[in-house]
Amino acid sequence: MLLVLLAVALLLASACAALLTQKSYRWSTGCAVGGAVAASLLGMFPSVRILLGAPVESLRLPWSVPYGAFFVAVDALSAFFLVPIFVLSALAAVYGAEYLQTYRDRRALGPAWFFFNLLVASMVLVVIARNAVLFLVAWEVMALASFFLVTFEDEKESVRDAGWVYLVATHLGTAFLLALFILLGSTAGSPDFDQFSVAPSQAGLLFVLALVGFGAKAGFMPLHVWLPEAHPAAPSHVSALMSGVMIKTGIYGLVRTFTFLAQSAAPPPAWWGWLLCAVGLTSGIFGVLFALAQHDLKRLLAYHSVENIGIIALGLGVGLLGLSTGMPTLAALGFAGGLLHVLNHALFKGLLFLGAGAVAHAAGTREIDHLGGLLKRMPWTGLTFLIGAVAISGLPPLNGFVSELLIYLGAFHGLTAAASATAVSVLCVIGGLALIGGLAAACFTKAFGIVFLGEPRSDHAAQAHEPGLAMRLPMLLLAAGCVLIGLLAPLAVHALAPVLANVTGLSPQVVRTHVAPAGRIFPFVTAGGIGLLGVVAALAGVRSWLLSGRPVATNVTWDCGYTQPTPRMQYTASSFAQPLTDLFGILLQTRRRLVPPTGLFPRGASLATDTADVCAERLYAPVFLGIGRGLAALRWLQHGRVHLYVLYIALTLVVLLIWKLG
Repeated sequence: MLLVLLAVALLLASACAALLTQKSYRWSTGCAVGGAVAASLLGMFPSVRILLGAPVESLRLPWSVPYGAFFVAVDALSAFFLVPIFVLSALAAVYGAEYLQTYRDRRALGPAWFFFNLLVASMVLVVIARNAVLFLVAWEVMALASFFLVTFEDEKESVRDAGWVYLVATHLGTAFLLALFILLGSTAGSPDFDQFSVAPSQAGLLFVLALVGFGAKAGFMPLHVWLPEAHPAAPSHVSALMSGVMIKTGIYGLVRTFTFLAQSAAPPPAWWGWLLCAVGLTSGIFGVLFALAQHDLKRLLAYHSVENIGIIALGLGVGLLGLSTGMPTLAALGFAGGLLHVLNHALFKGLLFLGAGAVAHAAGTREIDHLGGLLKRMPWTGLTFLIGAVAISGLPPLNGFVSELLIYLGAFHGLTAAASATAVSVLCVIGGLALIGGLAAACFTKAFGIVFLGEPRSDHAAQAHEPGLAMRLPMLLLAAGCVLIGLLAPLAVHALAPVLANVTGLSPQVVRTHVAPAGRIFPFVTAGGIGLLGVVAALAGVRSWLLSGRPVATNVTWDCGYTQPTPRMQYTASSFAQPLTDLFGILLQTRRRLVPPTGLFPRGASLATDTADVCAERLYAPVFLGIGRGLAALRWLQHGRVHLYVLYIALTLVVLLIWKLG
């Protein structure tokens, strides 16, 4: 506990040091990065220790804030979420030291590093807080710190708009959380988590409040509209941190709320699992479809965050169905898949955002159709991006396959052993997860193929170069993590037992018994993965041996008889994805601007597509437009006369006083 709090203190101290030394780029960056790395190393030790079976550690100190107490604790669930927070924060900080060098002559970077370390410290406090007031304070600090990071390039109008959308969305979610904790605290008579008690009649309402409040941060559809705006606007190392771990605080809050509600609603109602599965299917399918239609590389990755949050929700929904039907195997496998995907997504999505940042840093653009041929110019970035793409597509032998396979195993178990209603639900999970995986593979075939293969489509891509070691090293380490978890799947599943015990209420020994079927499958997965890597290494060695004594030249690919093939003859991102986007056109509502070729010798033709977010355009835009018109009718109250404003306040106080006395 002391080391975790020291890590928080070190993050806050280094944030202040970065701000005080902002006139010196070297000192400001050194203080911030050094503090983030040192704090992460400090915090990793107790987190891993708790995951390996050490007892829960807590600290309770008096606090002068009304209803508040500095009550913190680290149990297995907190420790599990602390691990990706510390790992990704340290790597993102190292990456950011080189990434932000291009801005050193345009702005002081002290504030950016201040808010970066403040964001990390607030995420740690969110995960270890055990008092509602402390939790909400840390939650609000996290929201504000990330807002200032999103608006780093605030001279751009699109960045400012993205920041305001994020700020509004996160505070709407906080309003639901405030109602959640007020109800929990009023029933228990205390805002401390260990004192919470829930009336059975309120459990359903509290579950919905938690789903909306935490779902807005996690990015559940249709509460996701801030996410594809904020992630592309932020610097890439911040995008990696927000997508990799910050949105997971919403998942943490939702799972933590399950542990409160399980005390009064045991077993939980089946509709909780049905609702979460429906949210997961909606987020997963729509997220990957909208990702498939994007032209901006970071915006594509942002929609894949929505998709993967949907996969996590599917795992949690399957786990809740297992608890509600009294099927511990279904519960253990569902929660195991959902929670392991939290860690896996932090690794491969952090890797992909850092890779996208390296591409934008080297080529000066994120437009997929303006890139191409980068694998020859950026081989290490291309290799690590390919590993992340394979992992996020759920393909063996990498880590994304392991967590999705756990969800599949749980769903198949529920299909064969559960009642009809649960069987239908898990059948939908199986079909939806298969569809999501297929579309994700198609989307990342497009992303990797158009960006890294072929020939450069612009001068920017032709002049791209590999970034320095500070940007390459975090990508290599994250890629290694994706491979290791895939190859060490039995150990990863075994290590989840304390976390699953915390969530399901079962003992770790019972949990290990119920995940044993998966334990019998994963050694074959590991053996197959090692065999595949061995075959690839052997083929690479044979190729190198065969070419060692021969001249090797570079030439164009087969050119279909053209004497002068050009990069414009290659597939574009739009043309590659068009069959799938047309198939789901009724959902995507893609707008096309076509200038077709005319005549025998056409001089030119063009096709441009734009896929706006349906939820933003069809749901939120009309609602906020109506609210704006309604408030405009009250504009006569705002006339600039201060004495009348004081009168409004006095009249309000009088009305409240009369109501209170009555």
